[in-house]
Amino acid sequence: MTDQQQGAPLVPPSGVTVPRYAGPDTFARLPRLDQVEHAGVAVLGVPFDSGVSYRPGARFGPQGIRAGSKLLRPYHPALDVHPWDAQQVVDAGDVVANPFDIVEAIGQVEAAARSLLAQADRIVTIGGDHTIALPLLRAVAAEHGPVALVHFDAHLDTWDTYFGAPYTHGTPFRRAVEEGVLDLDVSAHVGIRGPLYSKKDLDDDRELGFAIVSTEEVARRGVDEAVDRVRARVGDRPVYVSIDIDVLDPAHAPGTGTPEPGGLTSRELQLILRGLTDLDLVGGDVVEVAPAYDHAELTTIAAANTVYDLLALMALDPL
Repeated sequence: MTDQQQGAPLVPPSGVTVPRYAGPDTFARLPRLDQVEHAGVAVLGVPFDSGVSYRPGARFGPQGIRAGSKLLRPYHPALDVHPWDAQQVVDAGDVVANPFDIVEAIGQVEAAARSLLAQADRIVTIGGDHTIALPLLRAVAAEHGPVALVHFDAHLDTWDTYFGAPYTHGTPFRRAVEEGVLDLDVSAHVGIRGPLYSKKDLDDDRELGFAIVSTEEVARRGVDEAVDRVRARVGDRPVYVSIDIDVLDPAHAPGTGTPEPGGLTSRELQLILRGLTDLDLVGGDVVEVAPAYDHAELTTIAAANTVYDLLALMALDPL
């Protein structure tokens, strides 16, 4: 038995009647999945960080992002949309992912995402480290075929291995290309910066089919050109947006596992995302939030608002 009324989405309690620091501990105080018949979008937590190569702590990302989402309000003025009213949005809780076995955890995330897509049209996942993007892409590709990827990150995440391990937070998109779940030559990284292991990293990434819009290019040429390049790159293909919070400068998001100076500002990320209207957005994630390294909730609030932008984009084009 559900609480959903025919034709009327369940929505969070009003912030003018229930203080925003009170109420349900779901993302933005949204209803739970078990309270509705079907969801347009489900927010799914994956508390997993066994694939990190530097600082752990992203296993606590979902609860941190949910806490940061308490500040959200129901109307998105920049996109002129009410994300909760346009379609049913719910919190689907957390996936149980084995912290001691990465391969098993990847399978658990994929199985959970596939099952959830029978109950929701789209998923926005809150992580968790970037390893989880691979099983999420598998699940989305099973529904839509190979997808274009718009990947916001300081790092390429197309390396082949770390210490001989094929599945880490630095390898998900190489594995995704090898498995055929990405649409080649229509995918792009945005916000890449910082030192690499060698120039070959860039050559290998290009051979895998990615284009790069670097942070330096955004700074020198502006947000509008970055948006135009991304839109031209993906065209009318189904698009999955994966956002590592370290795409932001540590001044804006210190709570992450592999910080790199010289990143995007929160405003630049918002403007680029809000420029992606009319794309066929089929899913997304916001990952690598590690609250232990945060202060004043800078990172969790930035991440929660990034999720909100994804939900607003989906509200403009409900499935």
